[in-house]
Amino acid sequence: MTSYIALMRKDADSDYGVDFPDFPGCTTAGRTLEEAKDFAKEVLEGHIEVMTEYGEAIPDPSPLDVVMADPENADAVAFLVDVQAKREKAVPVTFTVRPSALARIDAAAAAAGLTRSAFLTDAAITHINRLERAQRRRA
Repeated sequence: MTSYIALMRKDADSDYGVDFPDFPGCTTAGRTLEEAKDFAKEVLEGHIEVMTEYGEAIPDPSPLDVVMADPENADAVAFLVDVQAKREKAVPVTFTVRPSALARIDAAAAAAGLTRSAFLTDAAITHINRLERAQRRRA
């Protein structure tokens, strides 16, 4: 089990936003504090899973004092998220996508600093996690 620092921020007119200094582009949000914390664990696990699948190096956790020394993090509340990275080999997949959708996917992946495959896998895992949460709430 490894613990990574998550940073939570909230403006008066926004949800609780969470990001991870060690994983640029890995962000989530929740309407409540508890929801944001739950989403944070799920999105970080998915992000690490995608990185692992594509052979990307998983960073060591940054020390809290280093993270909080960054002036951009002065207004954030730090908390730890425990994750256990899964080690699986990626499987090639072929599917069809409209060119306009592919252009948007590629632009979003590039903006997040991810490969197309990593971005699509991360998006799918995030969506699956949300569906599973909704299903648990109904049960």
